[in-house]
Amino acid sequence: MSNKIVVGITGASGSIYAKRLIEELVLAGIQTNIVSTDTGKQVFNYELGLDLETWISSLKEKFNNVKLENNKNLFSGVASGSNKYDAVIIAPCSMGTLAEIANGLSKNLLCRAADVALKEGRNLVIVPRETPFNTIHLENMLKLSKVGATIIPAMPGFYHHPETMEDLVNFVVGKILDYLNIENKLFEKWEDK
Repeated sequence: MSNKIVVGITGASGSIYAKRLIEELVLAGIQTNIVSTDTGKQVFNYELGLDLETWISSLKEKFNNVKLENNKNLFSGVASGSNKYDAVIIAPCSMGTLAEIANGLSKNLLCRAADVALKEGRNLVIVPRETPFNTIHLENMLKLSKVGATIIPAMPGFYHHPETMEDLVNFVVGKILDYLNIENKLFEKWEDK
């Protein structure tokens, strides 16, 4: 099981995935460092009606394993390979952030943390939330996949017979957690029928 995870939030639609993921990680006792772009904060507020900083502050009142990082702070611990975090998950990941990471641009903390995960051989999980993908998007995903990143698109399954939007969100978040070997019961796993 992971001990420390960085969660990145960008301006792509799908802030609910980030919120649900953070809740699960924090409840599991995993140190969760959150890095959001400015647009990620705006979209979080627009889609969920929540101010990200206020919401994280309310989590901190109950849990001591959550921290909101400043995306401009390249002196943060998560910017260094010597800081032993287990994974970086960017959910949702915009095509702009995807392109920056795929091309080695580390001009902010989120892209730097992703770059460090790649260079240190740690898990980098990209959750793209865009449709349709153009050739540039696909080439950037392929480039990242070739160097060790895992692409988990925000594409829910339906074999578990979802009944609510929460069921659909939980499926995607559960898949991310399953990939990282983090126990969860967010959706019914497929078994022999």
